[in-house]
Amino acid sequence: MTEKNEYFKTITKVSRVLGSTMDRDEILDLIVKSIVEAMGGKAAALFLLDEDRETYVLVARTGLSDKYVHANLDHVRAIMPEMKEKGYIHYLDAATDPRSDDHNREQKKKEGIVSILVVPVMARGCMIGTLALYTAETRNFSEREIEFMTILAEQGGMAIENARLVKKLRDNNRMFLDLAASINASLDLKDILQALTKDVAEAIGVKAASIRLLEEDRTNLTLVSSYGLSKKYLNKGPVSAEKSISEALSGKSVVVKNASRDKGVQYKKEKKEEGIVSILCVPIKAKEEVIGVLRLYSAKSRDFTEDEIMQVTALAFQGGLAIQNAGMYLMLQSDMKELKEETWRHRSWF
Repeated sequence: MTEKNEYFKTITKVSRVLGSTMDRDEILDLIVKSIVEAMGGKAAALFLLDEDRETYVLVARTGLSDKYVHANLDHVRAIMPEMKEKGYIHYLDAATDPRSDDHNREQKKKEGIVSILVVPVMARGCMIGTLALYTAETRNFSEREIEFMTILAEQGGMAIENARLVKKLRDNNRMFLDLAASINASLDLKDILQALTKDVAEAIGVKAASIRLLEEDRTNLTLVSSYGLSKKYLNKGPVSAEKSISEALSGKSVVVKNASRDKGVQYKKEKKEEGIVSILCVPIKAKEEVIGVLRLYSAKSRDFTEDEIMQVTALAFQGGLAIQNAGMYLMLQSDMKELKEETWRHRSWF
């Protein structure tokens, strides 16, 4: 079988598995094994960027020992410009190449690694990881080999993205179901809103969240629940409806990219000290009236996606529904009390 046919066969096999299973690890394991088999390498590995831990995590490998130490994140950042420009990185002799990571050159010698080819793993137009092939002898790679490996890396990116979307969908469904069940089963508004702030912060992956409701005179916003915020920050002072992201009270979702500089943000210094960088603020409505806001606080500069804003808005709607239900229950309790008192007065006539 020619090299071209072997590559086509491998890509087809991975594509079939990609279309028949949502098991990310199964697909990534197939990709690294297929690269070694089709390209005649010693080993292969796929790494994903973990932004929270600021490191690259090994998610699939074949042919490498448990003792092998991989390049650190600082090294990956150093080679990123070349990776973006050329679409790949090639080390003819990884143990002596000046671009190679100083800390694991000796590890490469012990592992029997000579040449390395690294291509990016992409998802949504962003580099989310790397796919590496290791050989036991000095080797140059042809354009066709680099293209083949890049295609498999793209398939890996598709598998990772599909798995992420499925997980997000399941998590969202579970979160909405749990919230709906809480609203249906409990009339303790404080518990419902507290669970809402915690769940939404964890689902979107932000530092903190809070819910503030408008006071009766609509001049200030009163805190009713929060998650991830310090007592010092929560006690900073009254939050003005006019001075604190007021656009949200007109019914609009607002994204503040830099909270310490934005003119529409109150308590800039306190936010900086709290480690708040970006904010997403969405209105909470009861029927058609805005009664408060749900805010998400990010510890790093962040552009919230349209899907994330829609998700948070939907959760804010659920929060508004919970508040509305609690209000109706209190009114019903009051009406029942009045009705009982009125009935008792009528009975006293007889």
